[in-house]
Amino acid sequence: MLIGGLQKFTALDYPGKIAATVFTVGCNFRCPYCHNEEIVEIGSSRSFDVIDEAEVFEFLESRRGDLDGVCITGGEPTLQKDLVGFIEKVRSMDFLVKIDTNGANFEVVKTLIASQLVDYFAIDIKTAFDKYHLVSAPENASEQTLNSVELISKAGVPLELRTTVAPGVVGVEDFDNIVRMINEKNKNIFPQLSRYCVQTFRPQKCLNKSFEETRPYEDEILDEIAEKLRRYCPRVNVIK
Repeated sequence: MLIGGLQKFTALDYPGKIAATVFTVGCNFRCPYCHNEEIVEIGSSRSFDVIDEAEVFEFLESRRGDLDGVCITGGEPTLQKDLVGFIEKVRSMDFLVKIDTNGANFEVVKTLIASQLVDYFAIDIKTAFDKYHLVSAPENASEQTLNSVELISKAGVPLELRTTVAPGVVGVEDFDNIVRMINEKNKNIFPQLSRYCVQTFRPQKCLNKSFEETRPYEDEILDEIAEKLRRYCPRVNVIK
């Protein structure tokens, strides 16, 4: 895999677990508020230090018994052609695996579910499903994301959804669309979620520099969104 970063310890990325986080390079979205701008686009002028897989596995070998799992994020990890092989190696070392994804690469998600390689999924719901053009998503990305959410939920694999509430991209009213579209897909999805995370936007190191001048929503707005979601999902976290 093309790896652009390795966080050797996190108590936050994998709920209830101590983990390391692997950052893959390349993404099929261009979220203007993205904080990982240096690894979004392969071959861009932005620089990053490529980390050899051998270095990652050497580190993991040294942390057997100390870490519970490995989070694979990005960028968008489902774009990596050798993702399955990488996960197989991680699992062979007795680590749990969490995948952070936008869910739009449904065929890869389907492969991961069929192979039973992933212990926890986190899918970013970017905004209302009819506004995915605001994050420069590929055609049919919102539909494929909904398909991924439903498939993971039906498979019984722990799943969290999360939305970064960036002004100009997502507002309170957009959660009406998010709730309606997910419930139309399958009314069992929300009750079965491990959690829904409502995340504040931070105007730092953004892909679109104009967002660095954007003021985040007040806490009251995040709380209003959370209360809206709690009508359907019993576990809603607000990350401010």
